[in-house]
Amino acid sequence: MTTTISLDDVTRRYGSTTVLDGLALELSPGITGLLGPNGAGKTTLLRILATVLAPTHGRCRILGLDPDVSEQRTDIRRRLGYLPQESGYPRGFTAFRFVDYVAALKEWSERDTRHAEVRRVLGLVGLNDLAGKRMRALSGGQRRRAALAQALIGSPDLLVLDEPTTGLDPEQRASLRGVLSGAGHRSTMLLATHQTEDVAALCERVIVLDAGRVLWDGAVTDLVATATGKVWLAGEEEPAALSSWRTGTGRYRHVALEPPVGVETTEPSLEDAYLLLRARAGSDRPGVTA
Repeated sequence: MTTTISLDDVTRRYGSTTVLDGLALELSPGITGLLGPNGAGKTTLLRILATVLAPTHGRCRILGLDPDVSEQRTDIRRRLGYLPQESGYPRGFTAFRFVDYVAALKEWSERDTRHAEVRRVLGLVGLNDLAGKRMRALSGGQRRRAALAQALIGSPDLLVLDEPTTGLDPEQRASLRGVLSGAGHRSTMLLATHQTEDVAALCERVIVLDAGRVLWDGAVTDLVATATGKVWLAGEEEPAALSSWRTGTGRYRHVALEPPVGVETTEPSLEDAYLLLRARAGSDRPGVTA
């Protein structure tokens, strides 16, 4: 498949703190999930791919272009949709005006064509009925959907999304999964999230970062398979388990690297596999920030 993003030995430091440590990655069209604990370097990686930050060291190619070259960086941004973790909203803007403003920045100069595109992306995220409402009057989930709408302008070749479903209710999340799935058929999408169920539902590939390094890069199904035989149900809590909780049935669900002999194992989830991966790596290391 065509390589959209190529990172070679990419490192990012803030003073003496190394946030990304020699990453080597290639991304192709499709949806890739990005998981990792707080401080793993996910947001820093996304900001580099969105050309907001430059690596301290290493080589980065995005859409076949070099973001260190001003003209090529501009070309990348024309073909990029970026949803940051936190978005600012100009005071007094309506949802329509906000998305229209971003479209104008992306050089959609013809007014009627631009407004049609704004209505299209607002419709994708279910905000057409609220297009005339001021951003400050929208709920947190509605503002998040407006921010996603601006990232979808022009059906970009590359989508870099940081926590796109934060603040959404289950119905909204399910609806947006359909939008993201459709976009992923046309573009390369990197989706950073703490919602493992979104990755399981949308992604074929998942990358797990910790302390600025890659713990896992491969198929979602392969990662889930690593937890086979390590998740079990029991009538009592097992204190030695890595994770344990009482389910709605009254039984306890346990996850552990070494389950007791003879337990009743159950189908693992991506979340189970993620917890086990981090436990194997012994990666609860403080002091690294995104």
